Amino acid sequence: MSIHTPGTHENIVLAQNVNGRLRAESRIIFAKAFLYRALGAGAFILLAGAGIGAASYGYAYMNQFDSAAEKIASAMQTALSDVTLKTKGEVTLTDNVLKLEQPPAAAARPDIASVVAKQGKGEDGNAAVRTTFTVFKTVPYLDGNIVTGWTFKGEEKTPEGQYCYFTHPQKFGSDVMVQVNIAVNKQIAPQTNSEMNLQQLAKSCIWFDPSKV
Repeated sequence: MSIHTPGTHENIVLAQNVNGRLRAESRIIFAKAFLYRALGAGAFILLAGAGIGAASYGYAYMNQFDSAAEKIASAMQTALSDVTLKTKGEVTLTDNVLKLEQPPAAAARPDIASVVAKQGKGEDGNAAVRTTFTVFKTVPYLDGNIVTGWTFKGEEKTPEGQYCYFTHPQKFGSDVMVQVNIAVNKQIAPQTNSEMNLQQLAKSCIWFDPSKV
């Protein structure tokens, strides 16, 4: 065993070797630490990418079914709109014949003029009786109805007067009806209720059209 004195060549060489080894070990430790950090960051990015990919796949999968359902519904709607059902006058079932009867024709309105002619006088045979009748046209509106009345004389084909009003329950479920006058002979009535726009309601009145007589 030899003991070297400080500053000798052997001590300098030994110190340099020790420092070199320490630097090499520190580089190895740093490299390992960097490798671990890189592996951790890579794993994090990989897991985040997998999560985003799974979420995107699930979103696309759900939208695919929604789109398919919409396409099926649209195709069914188109097919049903183009279907034409045809019936014949009779259908043969084995040896029997089932006949399809036509629905009875709607009852015609009685001839008011003839009724007036037959019942134009009172019981004493002298007093004239003035006969009028009213035809009502009803249009549902909100919780009530907009009603237009055509008042006819018995012998005339055009009304002598017309009126239009809106009737609705006083409150929900009530049997008490409230009537709001809209117009008389197409003239808008004075505005008495601020909650009702008579101009708007008048658009649903069905006025008599002489051109269709």
